[in-house]
Order: sequence, then C-alpha cells, then structure tokens
Amino acid sequence: MRILITNDDGIHSPGLDVLEEIAREISDDVWVVAPEYDQSGVAHSLSLNDPLRLRQAGERRFAVKGTPTDCVILGARHVLKDKAPELLLSGVNRGHNLGEDVTYSGTVAGAIEGALLGIPAIGLSQGYPPGHREAVDYSAARSHGPSVIRKVLDAGLPRGGLVNINFPALPAADVKGVRATRQGQRPQWQAKVEERRDGRGNPYFWIVYGHEIGDPDADTDLKAVHEGYISVTPLKIDMTDHDLKARFDRAIEGGG
Repeated sequence: MRILITNDDGIHSPGLDVLEEIAREISDDVWVVAPEYDQSGVAHSLSLNDPLRLRQAGERRFAVKGTPTDCVILGARHVLKDKAPELLLSGVNRGHNLGEDVTYSGTVAGAIEGALLGIPAIGLSQGYPPGHREAVDYSAARSHGPSVIRKVLDAGLPRGGLVNINFPALPAADVKGVRATRQGQRPQWQAKVEERRDGRGNPYFWIVYGHEIGDPDADTDLKAVHEGYISVTPLKIDMTDHDLKARFDRAIEGGG
C-alpha cells in the first residue's frame, strides 16, 4: 500500500515523525509531503495567487511552502504522479480536532483533500493537558495508531472515504479503548478578542479561544475523548442538511 502523509503543524513537527512511524508499521511505501511552516487553522485553504515551492527534505520526504491542501495536491498529482497513493494520513496534530474544530483544522482539511482526490483518508490528532502544548505526549497515538488504522481499513474505507481520529490526552497505557462516534458540537465556540498595544501604543488583536465541552451526547467525539477513549468519527464532504432539504422540498417546490 502506498501511503501519502501530510499535516498542518509543519515538516519539523514531532507529530509528523510519529505518524511516519505509524505508517511504516502498515507499509514500507510511505511518502511525506508537508508544509514548510506551521499552517494550523488554515482549514481547506488553497493557494491560487502564489506559486508553490517544493523542497526535498529527505528520502521520500518533501516540504511545500503552502497549505496542507496544497501539499496533498502536489503529493498526489506531482510527487507520486507515477503511482497514486492508496491511503492518505494527515497528522498527528498537536491538539484535538473535535466537534466544530474540523471546520478550522488544516489537519482535517488535508484528509478532506485526499478524499476529494478519491484517496481513502484519515486525520489523526493527539490531545494534551492544558499548559502542556510544548511537551505533548504522543504515546497514545504512537502506540494505538497502527491498530486503530487497521481496524478502520478492515471495516472498509471506500474510495474517497474520510475518517477523523482523536487520541485522548493520556499516556498510552491509560487509554480505555476505542469508540465509533459522530461529530459533536460544543454549546458555543468560546472565542474572544484580546486587544493589546504595541510599543508605539497602536492596538493589535489576538483571537483567543477555549474548548469547554459542556455536556455532550454520549455517542459524540467530545464525550468519548473526555472519558479517555480514542474517537473514530466517519465524516462526509456532503454538507447538505437533508432534513432541512426535505422541508424545503415541500415548502419551496411543493408550494405548501
């Protein structure tokens, strides 16, 4: 199996090294195409007005001055144009991508782009306790990642299938198990704006956010990870609200 790896934390991220180790337990045909710099929060951004620079950073390892989406396209359509990848892995992200995080996440966006290209795609993210961002323990992802990916593949991940995996902020030995989940939603996104002043007194701003989960439903990714389980969430690129469409079918097309 030919595996293409990307991420949004950048080519030098320790999570990327962890994912490469995970992938090599599944296949010996592993290729890395990742952003040159941190691209966290860029979502599914695509570079259309700037050229992309591709740098070889090692054997089967490339860095791109672009977004995760750019990396997947360059990887699948240029670096591996002779033989397309059969699996796309994105991560291991530093921090969870749960609930509405998937709309902002460059990690999930890399997997989405793989799915759009017809490649079965999996995003992986490792949580960490508050205040430990610079010393993330990736042992849960490293230890359990290969078996969870195999379970997903054995269950059947079709062409263009998309899965979001989150590992709890626990050492590998303390993980309670694996749950199949749906995407949850926090009570509201806890975003606030902090105004500060530079050395000349001019204002500048930081967007600061929290991730209080409230009381999520039992079958959600938020609940599973909070309780110490690995969350495996199948996603769809189709964002249609089918229940609302049925109402529109009656109200708009049916005239009633």
